[in-house]
Amino acid sequence: MNTGVLHLSEELRLAVKTIKRAIVQSQYLAAKRVNREQLSLYFGIGCYISRHSREGYWGTGAIENISEQLQRELPGLKGFSASNLKKMRIFYEQWQVLANRPPMANDLLEAGKSEINTEALMMTNRSPLANDLNLDEFLSISFSHHCEILAKTETVEERVFYVHQTYLNQWDKYKLRELLKEDLYHHQALLPNNFAKTMTGTMNAVKAIEMFKDEYLLDFINVEEIGARDEMDVDESEVEQAIVQNVKNFIMTFGRDFTFVGNQYHLEKYGHHSYPDLLFYNRELAALVVVELKRGDFKPAYLGQLSAYLRILDAEVKKPFENPSIGIILCKRADKSFVEFLIQGYDNPMGVATYKSAEDVRRVLPTEEELRKVMDDKFV
Repeated sequence: MNTGVLHLSEELRLAVKTIKRAIVQSQYLAAKRVNREQLSLYFGIGCYISRHSREGYWGTGAIENISEQLQRELPGLKGFSASNLKKMRIFYEQWQVLANRPPMANDLLEAGKSEINTEALMMTNRSPLANDLNLDEFLSISFSHHCEILAKTETVEERVFYVHQTYLNQWDKYKLRELLKEDLYHHQALLPNNFAKTMTGTMNAVKAIEMFKDEYLLDFINVEEIGARDEMDVDESEVEQAIVQNVKNFIMTFGRDFTFVGNQYHLEKYGHHSYPDLLFYNRELAALVVVELKRGDFKPAYLGQLSAYLRILDAEVKKPFENPSIGIILCKRADKSFVEFLIQGYDNPMGVATYKSAEDVRRVLPTEEELRKVMDDKFV
């Protein structure tokens, strides 16, 4: 076999590039079509199961029996366990609004004949949704993604939001699960900020508002592991070190396109030295981002300190092609209305967010004793 390097002419290299592009595009479209067909099939099966099982036609254990028989008649068949068949039913029932139309005579006949319509999801005369769901986006994300979304959301608007964001950001199932856990939908664009007033260009302000949340779950910060008895014993530098040690998790929590620059970043102006807690760079915003950590309640003085850091950064560190630096104060508690009022008095782009640690999460969870009591009461 000839393993030497081929010396192709420019014309042949162009031919290879063109054919390769066609192959890759074809593979992508084929994968897309497979996903669309799978979702359409699952939607049709879900509709069929819903019609027969919800009305009590089949009786108890029917779905389990159907799954077992399918495995016998189609050896090696994957994805049709009883639990998956039930997920298909949920998929149809929660998204039947996509094919929502008055029952027609043909529909009733079809149900009577026990047929499965695998084209219902592709219908274009679906009812409009509140947030105008893009059907191409809907059909581009996997069934596993849809199951995650349906399991953790309550409204169509929430689901539309997560479908769009999953498609836009190409989240895998685990990233989506993490953001559903953080309840991203209810924390989007709620950060008290002055971006609209201080950032050049409406689009930059909109990007920044969408980028930052009003609350972050930093569940990798564990008060007990730090060695403190409670929250007030935790020094800000210890929280900072916990973030630095888990900087990858922190960046994933904070959002896309963040790069860690450093902690206690040294700034100097006219002989005065400053050390912002955490410094990042965001490619989407083309701006440096300072994160100042505060262990307790928000204080007005924090804004003045952050504003000074941003002014020095813009004068000494920012590149000419970059946008003005952005500052985020991350504290345990903040009165949003008060912060929103004060922050408008500053000319640097800033926002104030809160965070929860592992300890905060544990406080709202029932104790082992409480769980045991609930379980005992349930099975009495």
